[in-house]
Amino acid sequence: MWQRLPFRTQLFLPLGVSFVAALGMGGVLLQSFSASQLADEYEPARRSVQTVAVALNSTLSASDNPRKLLDAFVSSLATSNDIQFRPVEAGPPPSVRDGLHGVHGVPQWFVNLIAIPDIDAASPVLIDGRHVGDIVFLPDLSADLFEKWVGFLALTSLIAMLMVLTGTIAFLFARSALQPLQDLGAGLTRIRRGDYATPIPVAGPPEIRQSCKEANALAATLAQLSQHNRDLLHRLVSLQDDERHDLARELHDELGPLLFSIRAGTIALSEASPQTGHLGNSVQEVMRSIEALQQTNRRILDRLRPLYIEELGLEASVQTLLRNFRAQAPHIGLTATIDPDLNGIRGPLAQTVYRVIQEALTNVLRHAGARNAHVEAATSGDALTIEVSDDGGGFPADNVFGRGLTGMHERVRALSGSLSLLRADQRTYVRCRLPRGEVRAEPR
Repeated sequence: MWQRLPFRTQLFLPLGVSFVAALGMGGVLLQSFSASQLADEYEPARRSVQTVAVALNSTLSASDNPRKLLDAFVSSLATSNDIQFRPVEAGPPPSVRDGLHGVHGVPQWFVNLIAIPDIDAASPVLIDGRHVGDIVFLPDLSADLFEKWVGFLALTSLIAMLMVLTGTIAFLFARSALQPLQDLGAGLTRIRRGDYATPIPVAGPPEIRQSCKEANALAATLAQLSQHNRDLLHRLVSLQDDERHDLARELHDELGPLLFSIRAGTIALSEASPQTGHLGNSVQEVMRSIEALQQTNRRILDRLRPLYIEELGLEASVQTLLRNFRAQAPHIGLTATIDPDLNGIRGPLAQTVYRVIQEALTNVLRHAGARNAHVEAATSGDALTIEVSDDGGGFPADNVFGRGLTGMHERVRALSGSLSLLRADQRTYVRCRLPRGEVRAEPR
């Protein structure tokens, strides 16, 4: 549990406990030594009272008029505050503790804290063997208690000053050490999130400064590696596009004419021969197969290389893609919000936008089992955002990115963008964000 406490708490909690312990120890010492000190201080006066009582009793026993002599003795005690004569009629003598309530300048809790010893004394006075009163020693402890209270305040003030001084030094030390550590932690968090451009301030003790320098060096190395990976991904995507272009060209130049030649030959054969019996049915089946092959070839060419992006613009190409999806999947209600400014996008960025929407809609058609879908593509400042959502069953928890979306993720990373899947409110979202400033000329 101690390790979970913040550094400031770990630093100031022992200081506070030490302060309280010092005050408690001061109270214990005050209670322990005050009693013996007061007893030793007033012990000579107690003995003097006993001696005076013995002498007075001897004098009274030898006097012809003891009452007059006693009155004269009592009158002589009028100037003394500690020694008094108390007649028997006045009752038992009071205790020293009875006069300690309401001592001026000393709080009552402090008076109660001190263990007052039994320093009062009472010696009997006898006349003709009859007890007529007591000589009472009842000292006034107000000055002593005030003195001890002032000493306690001085000790407490000293401890408080030391505590404040120590706390100030500890606070400044903690601030000088914690702020660089917090900056280091924030910088490492930025590095973990992929922000390598913001440097970590180098401050604090030498050990922390060295850690900040090492973290900045690590960020620089990671930035170089990240840029290198993006370059490799960009080159890989470019090579994939080149390969797709070559394959599309081969299909268009080789397979297309062959299918057209077969179709033309079949038409000529059907016109030259009477279409009767099984021959007529076979010709019709061949024609349907050729037409299906031509449509498949065009669909494959469209997926491999949408040539009309450069001719029609990205916005018009996306609209064409949406119309084809509606024709292919009439059971899915597709709505779209496409920014006309997309026509200003060219090159790899335009192809990536088209591929992301194409792949997302393909997943909706093949795997989602959705009844409604929505496509949104817009430009905002220097960023381009794409969102494709549907009300289908979502995606498996253990397979977030399939093969198609993995390729799209690589394309997006090559352009320093982000691609994410989200399930919320019974809908699945494919969200992509691309910076428009990251587009570079493709190496060939």
